[in-house]
Amino acid sequence: MRAALYRRNGRASDVLEIVDLEVPDPGPGEVRVRIVTSGINPTDWKTRDGHAGRVPDGFQVPHHDGSGVVDAIGPGVDHLAPGQRVWLYLSAFGNRYGTAAEHALVPAERVVPLPDDASHELGACLGVPALTAAHCLGGDPNDLSGTTVLVAGGAGAVGHFAIELAKHAGAYVVATVSSAAKRDLAIAAGADTVVLYTDPDAVEQILAANGPVDRVVEVALADNLALDLAVVAPGATIATYAAAGELAIPASDFMVNNLSLTFTLLYGLTPEQMAAAVRWTSEAVAAGSLTALPIHPYALEQIAAAQDRVAENPVGKVLLQVGAP
Repeated sequence: MRAALYRRNGRASDVLEIVDLEVPDPGPGEVRVRIVTSGINPTDWKTRDGHAGRVPDGFQVPHHDGSGVVDAIGPGVDHLAPGQRVWLYLSAFGNRYGTAAEHALVPAERVVPLPDDASHELGACLGVPALTAAHCLGGDPNDLSGTTVLVAGGAGAVGHFAIELAKHAGAYVVATVSSAAKRDLAIAAGADTVVLYTDPDAVEQILAANGPVDRVVEVALADNLALDLAVVAPGATIATYAAAGELAIPASDFMVNNLSLTFTLLYGLTPEQMAAAVRWTSEAVAAGSLTALPIHPYALEQIAAAQDRVAENPVGKVLLQVGAP
């Protein structure tokens, strides 16, 4: 099979190569998937670059997310069958066969059925962004019905799916964005109200939309914490998935209003938490409630350029078109 891989950490153009690998056979609890589309996330290029501190064990085929068709199943796998359309998540986590190849070999629990009416592009967009969004939203759609959710960065990948998952669950969604073009994307995703967070009256606009918010999905906690605290209802939760560096917390504001602050990194979720996020995402896909992000397509041979494009933080999703549907 054709595969992209790297044998050491470093710049994309220095370490990524296209090679011929023997197609691996699935062992107990494993599934081999013929990849149609491979999705690239920031964590993919950061791991390759060495930011995660993980050195390849011989070689690493990168990329967590993707979509394709089940090619073979190992002993003990009874919820999937050869020929079934699927989407994958965290494929390269603790596993050398990610989705940047004609075949991926992954643990069966990371392979999810993809409905016939859902595109492979949508399947490859799910994974890290959609599951992160589902967990930030609390993991259970029944808890969101009738609430108000604020999604910071509504045009980003996680923000896009946070809007759609929250709407699927019956919430009123307010999204913040940085430009008029991004406002259009958030509206297309289904946000009820979209606010430019740079507006001097952004707080007033958010509160005027549907009152104080019950949950915040936050992309830039340090920058937006003051705004979040100004618009949340007592007992609200602020869930962030992209915090970095030092952060000063006004403890009294959290204490007086019984607020919660949670942090999400998919790698650390319990099996039960991950299963809940997968279940919610799958239900929303089956209902037709999730849509693909704007796509930036690349060929497998262009993986270095594709990963560099992701590092530039484009609006939309960078995908490798690997095989035929």
